[in-house]
Amino acid sequence: MVNPKMPTEPMDPPYAGKTGVAGRIGAELWDHLWPWSRTGFQRQRAIQAAGLALGLAASVVWVLAAMGRLEAGAIIGWWFGWSVFEVVVRLGAKPYVKEGPWWGAAYRSATVMDMICYVSFKNLLIGAVLFLSLKSLGLVSI
Repeated sequence: MVNPKMPTEPMDPPYAGKTGVAGRIGAELWDHLWPWSRTGFQRQRAIQAAGLALGLAASVVWVLAAMGRLEAGAIIGWWFGWSVFEVVVRLGAKPYVKEGPWWGAAYRSATVMDMICYVSFKNLLIGAVLFLSLKSLGLVSI
């Protein structure tokens, strides 16, 4: 049955059938932290490969920051660049967002604005945790 409150059609992620708390949490973590998928590579090889390269570069930037070799502005710039590209990668690889409360299991097809909001908020939280961790270790100065 179609939910008239959903702005787009319902969609199930590949891990929708996972049972058990550990399996569900693991699948959720993988889904949030790994934007690529097998079907994404089959449809958009160049974009997905460029996304892998840029994701690796963004990871190297965080490692350089942890080593004290980058300023806060450079880290923020790289993280913003990665976030913009991640929107494109996810729209091709995992074009869905969660609908409703975070503990629910309802998903729907994502529009461009849905994906921008999802990636922006997710990466803001991840970036804040990484940034505050580096700052508390004295590796980054603001």
